[in-house]
Amino acid sequence: MIYFDNAATTFPKPEVVYQAIDEFQRRFGVNPGRSGYGLCIEANAVVEATRRALTDLFNGGADCNRLCFGLNATDALNLIFSGLLEPGDHVVTTMLEHNSVLRPLHHQGLEHGVTVDHLPYDGRGFVDPDDLKKKLKPSTRLVVVSHASNVIGTVQPIAAIGKICRERGVLFVVDASQSAGRVKIDLQQQQIDVVVFTGHKSLLGPTGTGGMYVRDGVEIRQTRAGGTGVRSAVRTHLPEYPYRLEYGTINAVGIAGLQAGVGWVRQQGIEKIHAHEMQLITMLRDGLQAIERVRLYCQDDLTDHIGVLLFNIKGVAARTVGELLDVDHGIACRTGLHCAPLVHEQLGTDAIEGGVRLSVGPLNTAVHVDATIAAVREIATSFGQAT
Repeated sequence: MIYFDNAATTFPKPEVVYQAIDEFQRRFGVNPGRSGYGLCIEANAVVEATRRALTDLFNGGADCNRLCFGLNATDALNLIFSGLLEPGDHVVTTMLEHNSVLRPLHHQGLEHGVTVDHLPYDGRGFVDPDDLKKKLKPSTRLVVVSHASNVIGTVQPIAAIGKICRERGVLFVVDASQSAGRVKIDLQQQQIDVVVFTGHKSLLGPTGTGGMYVRDGVEIRQTRAGGTGVRSAVRTHLPEYPYRLEYGTINAVGIAGLQAGVGWVRQQGIEKIHAHEMQLITMLRDGLQAIERVRLYCQDDLTDHIGVLLFNIKGVAARTVGELLDVDHGIACRTGLHCAPLVHEQLGTDAIEGGVRLSVGPLNTAVHVDATIAAVREIATSFGQAT
């Protein structure tokens, strides 16, 4: 199989990730931070080392306890919205967002009267920071932006947006689900208040891992409660980080795999990984552009992009293209609306049930690209002859 669905989850993972998960579970797969015996201390050391590694990766600051683990980015975003927003607050986000942002914000509107504005993107796939300025109100509490689109691959100008938010006293939340591990993120330079990440995409960890880093001075109220393993006599949930936003036993074995993934990314170098992926996506773009009846979206200039490409074949449903790529050519991709319906509404592809997404990863090769271009050409030619 040729795997081009890395925007959903990276696969396969580097071998060190599989080894780390197996070793952790076999050697000290106990409950971290709950007791003082040796295995428990060793397990907790893995969790804390991963907390530090991610804090360093995001340039979060000296306090790595503000790196809070959760299930994934969606889990973290729900905690952020419920812990920061009040009835009557206003939020600005974009048309590029995933349902991990869109749906919880929609529910905040239905249940608490929170209002939301969505910034459109231009013909190249980018939001304009000047448009953000026009949307800000006295009641604006949050600006939430997906760093990189999971549909068209554009990387948004978060440094410029962060500067505007900091000047206006508005909290800035960045969803780095598609960018963490492949594009540099610097909380301090880019003036980000909270960065949200998932572990199983470009950080190369397993599913069920993710969380957020919360800048010092930003306080998210806890909206859940439960065990923390420390100060058990206290009746209320603990206010200090990371316990403030971590509940119950965390996915320690997953975090062990995530530690290995982050280590692999840092060893390879984010710039090198990104350059490799962009070389492949450029080859894909150029090859598909040359095929009659293939239409690409927001791919004319690949500056400030990640390795994600959206296309359609005129006259062929996206799901049909996906099925043919899978069954006839052994190529895995993603079709449909990609959990980001507003992107497709603005493109107009919602009326044709979305598009075909190819998303490369660090372990893909030029051989995979060449085979995929040939497969798409065969499908396009076959349907062209039929009509």
